[in-house]
Amino acid sequence: MMSYLAAALQMTSTPDLEKNLVQAEELIELAVRQGAELIGLPENFAFLGREEEKLAQAETIALKAEKFLKTMAQRFQVTILGGGFPVPVENNPNKAYNTALLVDPSGIEVSRYEKVHLFDVNVPDGNTYRESSTVMAGNALPPIYSSDKLGKIGLSICYDVRFPELYRHLSLKGAEILFIPAAFTAFTGKDHWKALLQARAIENTCYVIAPAQTGNHYERRYSHGHATIVDPWGVILADAGEKPGIAIAEISPIRLEQVRRQMPSLQHRVFA
Repeated sequence: MMSYLAAALQMTSTPDLEKNLVQAEELIELAVRQGAELIGLPENFAFLGREEEKLAQAETIALKAEKFLKTMAQRFQVTILGGGFPVPVENNPNKAYNTALLVDPSGIEVSRYEKVHLFDVNVPDGNTYRESSTVMAGNALPPIYSSDKLGKIGLSICYDVRFPELYRHLSLKGAEILFIPAAFTAFTGKDHWKALLQARAIENTCYVIAPAQTGNHYERRYSHGHATIVDPWGVILADAGEKPGIAIAEISPIRLEQVRRQMPSLQHRVFA
């Protein structure tokens, strides 16, 4: 593994699938022009609208999103994470999996994860979220994708960030980079987003790459933004702010080794 640039993309996705994919392509191209070799798209990059509308279009969204990811990876010769899109559940028309897909430069799927922690929360700003009303929770821990070029990458999605045991599993399986693509609500994000990302990086001595949604998507649905890349010491290397754009930073194996040598906390664990 050599040093390389990674990019966390920040979007304002809407219920318009085609416009979302155009926005995503523009940001991917921008990241590639800046030298990124590993690129992450946020949760709900292909569609962010009402749950019932998402479910009604889930098959179309899934097909177009997957084709898009493979086409972009191949065209630009980069590895791309699609941070979350609905994939219909077989024999259950009322549910879809919230699925993250990692695709290599040849356009081949190398890792897939179905979100296990679903966002069923009454947020103090008055919004109520019931992800489980249309999403089937995954039943498997996230996989690790090992690349000689990019390192060992673990996947997760948004609300997972509040469950440190998931990331401990990934780090103990050898993860060096943790993907946390999100559509974090504006209300919770202002207090929790940065702190949670830094905590997951510090406690696992891993890089964190967190693509994000930002702004107003439809009606009263607002996301926090601040797509972020954090180093293993917890230092924020890049923050995309509040507008659509990219956060880009170097992933350095030398830095990773240095931090793990200076703070060997993973070796000092007492409890499994």
